[in-house]
Amino acid sequence: MGKTVRIYVMGREYEVPEGLTIMKALEYVGYRYIRGAGCRAGFCGACTTVYRKNGDYKLYSGLACQTTVEDGMYLVQIPFVPAEKPKYEVSEIKDVEDILRVYPEIARCLSCNTCTKSCPQGLETMDVIQSILRGDIKRAAELSFDCIQCGICSMRCPAEITHYHVAQLVRRVYGKHYLKKSKELERRIKEIEEGKYQEEIERLMKLPREELERLYKEIRR
Repeated sequence: MGKTVRIYVMGREYEVPEGLTIMKALEYVGYRYIRGAGCRAGFCGACTTVYRKNGDYKLYSGLACQTTVEDGMYLVQIPFVPAEKPKYEVSEIKDVEDILRVYPEIARCLSCNTCTKSCPQGLETMDVIQSILRGDIKRAAELSFDCIQCGICSMRCPAEITHYHVAQLVRRVYGKHYLKKSKELERRIKEIEEGKYQEEIERLMKLPREELERLYKEIRR
């Protein structure tokens, strides 16, 4: 089996091969993912994990599909981060004052940067909130573009800000009221509605997985 490391799941010790991700290590010892596993590639944010390291007082967080196991790691899986998401009409939200009415907690931001340090995507999360407070909706939308909604930032925030929900609203507001409409997008939507690509879509739907993977790799080249 090669070199191994010790991990602790729900307080129980297990020995697993070195180099596994947390997700693969949990499955290696017999845990079955019912919730908290999605794309398995760092894109969906579903596999939030909190852990401590042996002899280290700090509390760490990450995605189970990305984070590699270390010897003496104590693991806690979180299937989702509970956070209230207010209802709103994007068409009625146009500026910072409107955003503050929906998410007043962003005014409590302490600028501690804990959210940025905890982001598995390496996003400047604190700068997203500060950009909103300064009225720079465009910058906030651009900084948060790669957010995968894992919620770790909110879980670690002392001001209890739901950054990922706030950022989602900002991107919607920017797209609705500030971003110039693309003529190419309008043309493509019209082509889809007219059925221009229907035959090709149906052909792709019938292809085996192996052929789809081959085509995908060719396109990426």
